[in-house]
Amino acid sequence: MKKNWKKVVSCAALSVLLGGGLSTAVYAQGFPNKPIRILVGWPAGGVADILPRIIAPKLSESLGQPVVIENKPGASSNIAAEIAVKSPADGYVLFLYSTPNSVNVTLYRKLSYDPIKDFVPVANLATMANILVVHPSVPVQNVKELIALAKSKPGQLSFGTSGTGTTQHLSGQLFKTMAGIDIVEIPYKGSVPLMTALVSGEVPMAFNVVSTVLPQIKAGKVRALAVSSAKRSPLIPDLPTVAEAGLPGFEYVSYWGVTAPARTPQEIVNRLNAEIVKILKMPEIREKFESNGAEPIISTPEQYAEFIRQEVVMKGKIVKESGARAE
Repeated sequence: MKKNWKKVVSCAALSVLLGGGLSTAVYAQGFPNKPIRILVGWPAGGVADILPRIIAPKLSESLGQPVVIENKPGASSNIAAEIAVKSPADGYVLFLYSTPNSVNVTLYRKLSYDPIKDFVPVANLATMANILVVHPSVPVQNVKELIALAKSKPGQLSFGTSGTGTTQHLSGQLFKTMAGIDIVEIPYKGSVPLMTALVSGEVPMAFNVVSTVLPQIKAGKVRALAVSSAKRSPLIPDLPTVAEAGLPGFEYVSYWGVTAPARTPQEIVNRLNAEIVKILKMPEIREKFESNGAEPIISTPEQYAEFIRQEVVMKGKIVKESGARAE
C-alpha cells in the first residue's frame, strides 16, 4: 500500500515540476470522450458552411465521437468568434476561422477578441480564388485592356462588391491600388445580388468567388479575365492569374480553417490536425472541395499560424488603403 502511495506522490510531484504537462498529456490521451462542436459564423448553405460539413462525417468516424456543425451567423463571423474564445480550451469547441477574421481586426474600431492571441490554429482547410469578370458589353478582352480603359476614363468605371470588407471588396480594392486606377465601388447585399447586377449590366466589372461566378462564365453571361490567386484554378486552367495577365505580384484568396480557443493543449491540437490532414488527402474529399471551388490546403498547426499572421498583416493593409470602416 505504501509503495503504491509513493508512486501516486511521485506522479503528482512530477506533474507539478513539469508545470502540469503530465496531467495535460494524460487528459489529452482520453480525448475525445464527448461530441465536438465546430462553430461557423455564417448561415447554412454557403461555402463556409459546406466545407466543414464535408469533413465532419470523416472526422467523427476517425475520432469516434459526433462532430456537430453549429451555425452562429452575424457581424461578419464575430458573434461565433466571441463564443469560441469564451469556451473552455479543451478541444470540444472549435471555430471555423476564415478571411473576415483576418480583416475584422482592422475593419472594426472595437473588436472583443484578438484574431491571433485568442485562437490556436489547428489546420487550414482550403483557399478559394476570386475571378475578375466583366459584363460582355465592356470592350476589353484581358487585364491590360481593362486597366487601359480605366485609366482613359478616371472615375467613370465602377466595380461591384458584396459589401464593405468582403473578399469581393478587398480584392477589387487591391486591384485598384496596384493598377493605379480610379474606379468606384458599388456595394450590394451579398455575392448573389452582386452577380445579378453584373449579369444585367448594372455594374460593369467585379471580382467574385469561383463557386458563384463559374456557372455564369460557362453560360456566356459574363467574360472572365483572370483569377486572383497566385496560381491558376484547376476549375479553369486556361484562365491566367491577374499577375500573369498584366499586374505582377497581385494575389488575393479567401481561406477557411479550424482553430481552437487559446490554451487548448498542444496534444489535442496535434491530434485534430493529424486527423484533418488525413481527411483532406482523401481523393473523394478533395473532389468535393474542388467542386465547390475550394482548393484543399495541407498544413501543420505552425504553418497555419504563420499563414494567419501573414493574412492579418496583408488584409489589414488593404483595409487601411481602402479607408473602409465598420462599427
